[in-house]
Amino acid sequence: MNTQTLSIGGMTCDHCARTVEEALNGLPGVVAQVSFHERLARVQADGAVTVGQLVRAVEARGFSASVGDGIDGGTRVRGGSGAPHVVVLGSGSAAFAGAIRAAEEGARVTIVESGTLGGTCVNVGCVPSKILIRAAHIAHLQGEHPFEGLARQTPRVERAALVAQQQARVAELREAKYRQILESNPNITLLRGRARFADAHTVVVESGNGGDTTRLAAERVLIATGASPAIPPIAGLAEVPYWTSTEALIAEELPEHLAVIGGSAVAVELAQAFRRLGSEVTVLARRSLLSRWDPDIGSGVLAAFEAEGIRVLTHTVPSAVGYREGRFELATRDGEIVADRLLVAAGRAPNTAGLGLEAAGVATTAGGTITVDASLRTSAPHIYAAGDCTDQPQYVYVAAAGGTRAGVNMTGGEATLDLSVVPEVVFTDPQVAVVGLSESAAEAQGIAAESRTLTLDNVPRALANFDTRGFIKLVAAREGGRLLGAHVLAPEGGEVIQAAALAIRHRMSVDDLANELFAYLTMVEGLKLCAQTFTHDVKQLSCCAG
Repeated sequence: MNTQTLSIGGMTCDHCARTVEEALNGLPGVVAQVSFHERLARVQADGAVTVGQLVRAVEARGFSASVGDGIDGGTRVRGGSGAPHVVVLGSGSAAFAGAIRAAEEGARVTIVESGTLGGTCVNVGCVPSKILIRAAHIAHLQGEHPFEGLARQTPRVERAALVAQQQARVAELREAKYRQILESNPNITLLRGRARFADAHTVVVESGNGGDTTRLAAERVLIATGASPAIPPIAGLAEVPYWTSTEALIAEELPEHLAVIGGSAVAVELAQAFRRLGSEVTVLARRSLLSRWDPDIGSGVLAAFEAEGIRVLTHTVPSAVGYREGRFELATRDGEIVADRLLVAAGRAPNTAGLGLEAAGVATTAGGTITVDASLRTSAPHIYAAGDCTDQPQYVYVAAAGGTRAGVNMTGGEATLDLSVVPEVVFTDPQVAVVGLSESAAEAQGIAAESRTLTLDNVPRALANFDTRGFIKLVAAREGGRLLGAHVLAPEGGEVIQAAALAIRHRMSVDDLANELFAYLTMVEGLKLCAQTFTHDVKQLSCCAG
């Protein structure tokens, strides 16, 4: 019998060690013991077994093996490279953040993508939607600005030209932030095709045209396949040519009447944008608008929408949808609604079907969402997930942060993603911006809380803008006054909320906030003024009272 010591790369737990041990002991004439803590395999084998066979057996399970007395002294056999292999499924923000970080840490990275490079945000999400919203805001101001002495006029909208400009910027960012990064990083390879797990350490990639099939042995995998618009089970809906946000963002003609199914962020953002570009709009929300936040938020957005002529039907879901002679017919409890376009914006569902997650031992919810821990690890210890396919908040900055931390952890580091303070913004006008707890959420956690609300007619910046729609609400602990949450409905509210997030992160009290210096005239000064209302009547203070 020959004795051989192999250094094993890619193990993160005792389960990995047992997997390597089983692979080695599966060879005829081999008896192996593997130590996760030492990262070593001690092997006894008869003379017919070669070192190459031992190494290939380990690599077939997705780990690396080198020959020598220890981790640092061994010589890698596989391909001459000591870099671990990381396979990334998807090419959006989470995927690229993870791939870049893993490559920086020395990994060889293969990105597998079957669709458009760049994922949701740059292609069909954040970038094009915010361009559309900004253009609609400019159109709205032409006819609805508050200043006397400036002529108001009905905007002339050339939707095709707006789309062309929008999509040119999308292509520019996709080129700069995705394709060029691939070309400039020799440690990252793009493989085109549809991926699925054959087992926990093998990813099979099939090209879309029925061509080649590639099998990848991976020491680590990052699942970052994102999400797609969810389609509710409404009778007839599957048979009609509805829009999702993807089609709405690139539509070159404005509908005369747009019906929108949904009441959350995507629905309200696009509903207001199309109204401001000239369409009649009806929103059908299953509950109230933006129902997962403080009720005052939804009420404030509803008031703003009604002022702009948007019809909103709350607690309404069509019982059936039909399509006849180019018109959509929606049956509701309030009667039939007829529109020439229908936008379905009822949430997003994870892109995990067909990945073979069961074969990899990756647990999901009933809806296919992947569950991860604070280290972005799935139920399979060598497989990580980040972004909209997981049970974490569906925001691109959460996805990117998760991808980066997964990249650290896949290469031996220890990073966690703290989601205790996550600012959220909805780009309506006025904007919705929320961070931290509501009073009810605080009470549910056993924290006695109180709140104060400051309407914007008490904020000098809003008065100077002649636009006092909205409010700022702060939630604080009754004992000690620690800031727990901020709920903002205000023009440019998204520019306000990060200051509140930092205050919560650093456990500031409302007294601390009230005594901070804030630039005048700024909207964020409203945080200071609202904090002052916990102890003062701000109407009795001078305009910039300290």
